[in-house]
Amino acid sequence: MSSQLTANLSDIPLQNIYQLLQPITSSAAGFSNWGQTFYCTPLAVFEPENEFQCELILELARREGKSVKATGVGHSPSDLACTNEYMLRTTKLNRLLEVNVEKRYVVAQGGITLHDLHVQLGIYGLAMINVGSISDQTLAGIITTATHGSGIEYGVISTHVMGLTLLLANGTRAFCSRSERPDLFIATICGLGATGLILSIQLEVEPAFRLKETQESMSFDDFIHRFDELVYSAQHVRFWWFPASDTPKNPVGVWWWHTFMGYHVTQLFLFIARYFLFLNTWISHYTCWLIQARTVGVDDSHRIFNVDCRYPQHTTEWAIPFEETQCCLRELRTWLEQESQDPNGIRPHVPVEIRLSAADDIWLSPSYGQRTCWIGIIQYKWARHFFNPVFISSTKLVVGPTDLTCLIDDISAVTKRSWPGIMVDPIGQKHTIYNQINFANYTRASTISGKSSKPSIRKDCFEMSTFKDTSLDFQLVGGYSNYDSFEPY
Repeated sequence: MSSQLTANLSDIPLQNIYQLLQPITSSAAGFSNWGQTFYCTPLAVFEPENEFQCELILELARREGKSVKATGVGHSPSDLACTNEYMLRTTKLNRLLEVNVEKRYVVAQGGITLHDLHVQLGIYGLAMINVGSISDQTLAGIITTATHGSGIEYGVISTHVMGLTLLLANGTRAFCSRSERPDLFIATICGLGATGLILSIQLEVEPAFRLKETQESMSFDDFIHRFDELVYSAQHVRFWWFPASDTPKNPVGVWWWHTFMGYHVTQLFLFIARYFLFLNTWISHYTCWLIQARTVGVDDSHRIFNVDCRYPQHTTEWAIPFEETQCCLRELRTWLEQESQDPNGIRPHVPVEIRLSAADDIWLSPSYGQRTCWIGIIQYKWARHFFNPVFISSTKLVVGPTDLTCLIDDISAVTKRSWPGIMVDPIGQKHTIYNQINFANYTRASTISGKSSKPSIRKDCFEMSTFKDTSLDFQLVGGYSNYDSFEPY
């Protein structure tokens, strides 16, 4: 519906708004995030198919005194997408609006998933510059959470955004970029939805490319010793760490190894370990053994960047200053060794994923003003004993208290202008404040605090993947390290 029809929303009778929204409304729909760790029952769930319907939803919310939570596919491991008021699902706002091959950018609606975006870009011989470990999320979702890929010279994916069109709480549209309304732009590209509904995104892209990935293994100590060298050995580096694992044996077969042994048998072991926790240590050895051999793969860039998450899982990820990575990992290893000596200690699932990103200037980004190491820890859903990230200590602030206060004031001023009064979703507001405080408290943490008892000596290994020229994926695997190398192919 054309935009001129939206000029006098306040003149539309309330009953007519109900009728207009009825085809896209569900009043009995529950919601759960992808990991099925959080559930909510919104008062109503709207799935708009055009921007006019989005404006009607906000108009209804203003009249009813309700808040609106914009949600994509719900892939956040937190309760960020949950609400008990109005939920606006963006998954039908999923079109590619503009493609400029010469200037290397596209404009897409915020609800398009990365999987669909990859397909659409491929038609024009284009690709995203960097991608994270999955592509299930919506484009707006990865922008508002400053989702990252890996590569010490690559910023979070939000740094590739050139411009945004927002729908503000008062029903007006606003375009913002680094040159036009820059405060709104910077606040939005890691704003957790607090500044407005993202209607469209102008995204920088590049000509499509393929990657050659080479995986190999190394010991934990070798990885730590060579860390600086490995980080810069290719453009994209990722590590998988399998704590407690020794040097694995050579795998055989392809389908048998990766599908039957690597998926079904591993899933069975994880289920059994729900009742026998000590088996988690043995599973670490087993999975490390499965992927030990040096391997080479060539595929489209997003297929190399992505990995299969396989099973529903609890996830936590911590961002630390890059310069503290080696110290942090040593202390984490010490702490895990101490836990392994305790019969009731934590037995984390594997792998621990370690990735890197460049510094940026985005207010709420964990990489604000610093190169960052990201440490991701998982616990598969069947586990009874969850890995509680109590080991992060707040020993270093990248910004001082005065600077942090200024950042919070800037963000608060923007959100108040964008979502005034009742339109600020209470859960979204909670997460925004949570980020403002905790980015100072623990995402700036420099080390991991361990216990005082002396750990036993154990041989750990890493998996490292390198992607030469275009990407390097180093996988820190607790027990051995698998080194992957990616080259354009």
